Amino acid sequence: MFWRVLFLLVGLMSGDVGRSLAAEPVALEVYTEPGGGVKATATILFPVAPAIIQRLLTDYAHWPELFDTRMRMAEIREQDGKVLTDIRIEHALLPGERRLLSESRTLPTGGLLTELTGGDFKQYHRFWKLIPVDGGTHTKAEFELLVEIETVVPDWMVAVAMRRELDSHFAIVREKGLALARQGK
Repeated sequence: MFWRVLFLLVGLMSGDVGRSLAAEPVALEVYTEPGGGVKATATILFPVAPAIIQRLLTDYAHWPELFDTRMRMAEIREQDGKVLTDIRIEHALLPGERRLLSESRTLPTGGLLTELTGGDFKQYHRFWKLIPVDGGTHTKAEFELLVEIETVVPDWMVAVAMRRELDSHFAIVREKGLALARQGK
C-alpha cells in the first residue's frame, strides 16, 4: 500500500499521472449505426478552462493541427454567425482526397456544433459541450460525432480507425490547451 501511495504522489508531483489521466476520455464509445455510419460519444476531462478549449475548437485555420489525419482547409468563410468550412481529408483507409463541407456555430451555453452541408459524406454531425469544473479551471467536455462516408469501406473498419484517431485527437487538444494555458492566453 505504501508503494502505491508513493508512486501516485511522485506521479502527481511530476505531472505524469495527472497528464495521462486527463488525456484519457472518461468514457469513449465508438460503434456502427444500424442505418449506416459510425457514432462516437465521449466524456473528456481537460486540465484547462473551457475558454481555452473553445478557442482551440474555433480556430478553424488551425483545425488540421488537432488531428493525425492529413487534412487541409480549402476555404473558411464566416457568414451570419456561422463558419462554413471546406476541408480536404486524406486518409489511409480511403483512396484520394475526401471533401467535407460543413457549417459550425458556437453554442451560447459553451461548445460547438458542426453539421454537414456537402461533400463526400452522407452524414456528419459533431457536437462539443464544454462544462466548467473545479471552479472553471478544468473542462468536462461531452463529445458526439456521427460520420458516414461515401465509400465501399465497411463501417466497422471506419469505427476501428475512428476510435484510434479520437484518442489521438483528444490528446492533441489537451496538449495544445496546456500550451495555451502556460502562455497565459
